[in-house]
Amino acid sequence: MLYRFLFNHVISRLDPEKCHNATMKVLYLISKIPGLTALIRIFFSGSVGTLQGGWVGNQQGLKSLARPVPGYLGLAAGMDKDALAPLQFGAFGFAFVEVGTVTPRPQPGNDKPRLWRILPLRAVRNRMGFNNQGAKQMVRRLQQLRSTPAGRSLILGVNLGKNKTTDLAQAADDYRASALLLAKYADYLVINVSSPNTPGLRSLQATTQLREIAEAVKTAAQQSAGRAVPVLVKLAPDLEDTQIVELAQMVKEVGLAGVIATNTTINHDFGEGGVSGPPLKERALQVVRLLRSHLNEDYLIIGCGGIEDAATARQFLQAGADLLEALTAVIYQGPAFAGKINKQLSADLPALPLRNHHQN
Repeated sequence: MLYRFLFNHVISRLDPEKCHNATMKVLYLISKIPGLTALIRIFFSGSVGTLQGGWVGNQQGLKSLARPVPGYLGLAAGMDKDALAPLQFGAFGFAFVEVGTVTPRPQPGNDKPRLWRILPLRAVRNRMGFNNQGAKQMVRRLQQLRSTPAGRSLILGVNLGKNKTTDLAQAADDYRASALLLAKYADYLVINVSSPNTPGLRSLQATTQLREIAEAVKTAAQQSAGRAVPVLVKLAPDLEDTQIVELAQMVKEVGLAGVIATNTTINHDFGEGGVSGPPLKERALQVVRLLRSHLNEDYLIIGCGGIEDAATARQFLQAGADLLEALTAVIYQGPAFAGKINKQLSADLPALPLRNHHQN
C-alpha cells in the first residue's frame, strides 16, 4: 500500500531511467552494509513458502539446471544489467536472478530518452540498446558474488548480447567472448537475439545464424566452466508461428537447454522500442503453448511477459512454462511483488500441472 501510494503520487511523475538508476544505486549500497541484505530477506522473503519447503525440481536439479530452484518466479534480464545487486534481488523474494544483457565491450546504449512508462496499461516501453559496463566488469562482480556462501546459493542466469558496433556476420564472436568470461559463474546462459533496440539483432533469429551463435556459446561455456552450462535462447513475441516452430527444432538439434518466451514486442503504436508488461501477455502465452507442443518435457521453458499476479503466473505455468520471469510488474508494484507471488504459487502447488516438483 505504501509503495503504491508513493508510485501514484511521486514515482510516476519522475523520469523512469533516473528512478531505475537511483534504485540500482540504493541496492548496491545495501550490498555494502553488513547484515542489511539478510534483514531484507527476513522481511520480504522469509515467509515465502518456496524458500522454506517447496522447490521446483528434485534433488538432482530442474531439468537441465544442476540445482532445484527455490520458487517459480525470477527476475528477468534488463533490471540489473551489470550484476550490481543480484543477491539483493534474491533477498526481495525472487527465486532466481538473470543479470544483463551484457556485451563483450562496454557501451552507452541509445540516446536518451529511452525509457517510458505507459501508465494506463501498467506497461513500459524501452529503447535502451544494451547499455552496460561490459563483460570484464561483470566478471569482477560475479567473482565476488560467488566467493560467499550466500552468493553461491543464488540461482543466477547471465543474458548475453552483441555490441552494436560488431558486424552481424561476426555476431557469434561476441557471444562466444562473453560466454568464455562468464559461464563459470552462471547456472545458465541466455542468448539474446530478440531485443528490438540493437539494429539488425532480431535478424539473428534466423535459424542458420542462431545455430552458429548457439554452437559457439555452448562450446565456449563448456571450455570456461569445465561443465555443461545450460544455454537458452530468448525469442521475440513478434515472430511468426512457423518461425517459432523452426527455432524449436533448432533448439533440439543443437542441444540447447530451452527457451525464454518472450522478449518485448514492437507490435504497438507508442513509438520506437519494445513494450513489456500486460500488453505482451496474450502473445507470450501463445508462444509458450506453441513451444511446449514442440519441445518435450526435457526442455526448459521460462515464461515472461505480462506476469503481474498469481493468476497470470498460473496461466503461464498451465500453458507449459517450467519457470517464470518478471520485471515490469516490479516497477508498478514494488519490492514485495516477487515474494508475494512465490508464496501464493507455493500455497497451491498441488493444483498446478507442474513437472519435477519435489518437497525438500
